[in-house]
Amino acid sequence: MKILILFFLINILNMKSQENKIYFGGGCFWCIEAFFEEVNGVNNVRSGYSGGNKNNPTYEEVVSEKTGHAEVCEISYNSNIISLKTLLEIFFTSHDPTTLNRQGNDIGTQYRSIILYNNEEEKEIITDFITELQNNIFKEKKIVTETKKIIDFYEAESYHQNFYKLNNDYPYCKIIITPKIQELRKKLKKYYR
Repeated sequence: MKILILFFLINILNMKSQENKIYFGGGCFWCIEAFFEEVNGVNNVRSGYSGGNKNNPTYEEVVSEKTGHAEVCEISYNSNIISLKTLLEIFFTSHDPTTLNRQGNDIGTQYRSIILYNNEEEKEIITDFITELQNNIFKEKKIVTETKKIIDFYEAESYHQNFYKLNNDYPYCKIIITPKIQELRKKLKKYYR
């Protein structure tokens, strides 16, 4: 019995130790954050800025398009529960990866479709996934999602964190995010809590 309990505890510790992070940008980070917060296996989502050339940028600096940063979310996930490939499926279902620097009414380089990876293994998974999508789903339109190695992630101001959860009556949330979440959950309900 003691051996069985020990084996069980080791498995639990191994599951907890499989925390990984990936960085997605596809329009406003309020949307990306809301899309991933309730996904099985996702432990935390933080809104922030990455992909640019200025340390510790502010929201105002990022939206000026002078820093080169995109609005992104850091997705912390347990790879024993959810795979990077599944996260990519959710990401590419949640936005249009064929529009350059735009998602709906959100226009500017800070709203570009971007994935920031940590290592070559992730890069290969992402590249293969995009190639598969391009060849089978987006045959008529070119996927413009930028992929590059993460260098820095700067957490956005506190009022941007958990924005949808805390402000779902805000007009942008009601008009833009809620319908998108409902559509995404309908298409990919098996991934949501």
